[in-house]
Amino acid sequence: MASSDLSGLLAASVQGTCSEPLEFTAVFRQHFDFVWRALRSFGVPDSVLDDAVQEVFISVHRRLPEFEGRSSLKTWIYSVAYRTAQNHRRAVRRRDTSPLGSNLVSAEPGPGERLESAQAGRFVLDFLNQLPAERRDVFVLCVLEEMTAPDAAEILGVRLNTVYSRLRLARASFREALARFAPAGEST
Repeated sequence: MASSDLSGLLAASVQGTCSEPLEFTAVFRQHFDFVWRALRSFGVPDSVLDDAVQEVFISVHRRLPEFEGRSSLKTWIYSVAYRTAQNHRRAVRRRDTSPLGSNLVSAEPGPGERLESAQAGRFVLDFLNQLPAERRDVFVLCVLEEMTAPDAAEILGVRLNTVYSRLRLARASFREALARFAPAGEST
């Protein structure tokens, strides 16, 4: 059967003047682009658009003998496409594709963070062990314990200027140790 014969048969069948049933192949060829555009405009994601088009035409194929011609064929196919798009949108909403909620993500550090923390702690302990005791005490009180210099001077029983001098030397030693520790190319 020629393409023009199919078009005529389709038109006659839609108008109810033909006793022959609609041929699915002709319906598919004539309405494929329309269905694809309609589904896309209904918000069906591109990742499932081809599947949705296939679902529409499977439904059309299965129900084509039931088509009574009370509306145009295009309107009937449009309603099938609309219901299919609704089903796909609902399915996408049901799938949890959003990032995990903050209540599901553990606040505990991961293995990488634990390793980095352990390495940093080991670095600080090694650094403190190589410092002279008077600088180490000032560094621990002022930097690690975040005390003020006057409080550290009072605890250690030394003058305030002595605390500042020891702290300056301890920080300079820390920067040098950190520069040796940091991998090449990393800024400290």
